[in-house]
Amino acid sequence: MRIHNLYEDEDGESHFRDIEVEFTQERNFSKYSATLPVTGIIFRETSGDYDLDWHNAPRRQYIINLDAGAKLTASDGESRVIGAGEIILVEDIGGKGHLSQSVGGQLRHSIFVAID
Repeated sequence: MRIHNLYEDEDGESHFRDIEVEFTQERNFSKYSATLPVTGIIFRETSGDYDLDWHNAPRRQYIINLDAGAKLTASDGESRVIGAGEIILVEDIGGKGHLSQSVGGQLRHSIFVAID
């Protein structure tokens, strides 16, 4: 299972990388990761016409897109579409930040899982 990760380096530049979930247990036809600590959960509905200028993540958090994607652009110029059913860990809480844009004009429902 892959998680997109948007992070900032020591110069404040944001970049993407991929994180593979490490499974630590297997039982009943399923694999499980370790339990991760979280501090809250937020449900969000975002209009299909958003196009946000440079901004930082408000906190370290996982974003789980439920029914539509979002295009994110790191300050190093790389863009990724994080599709429905995909997860991104945003950690660029300082530095230059990133751009966020709707994909295909679709209303998007997502879940934010705060970890700080």
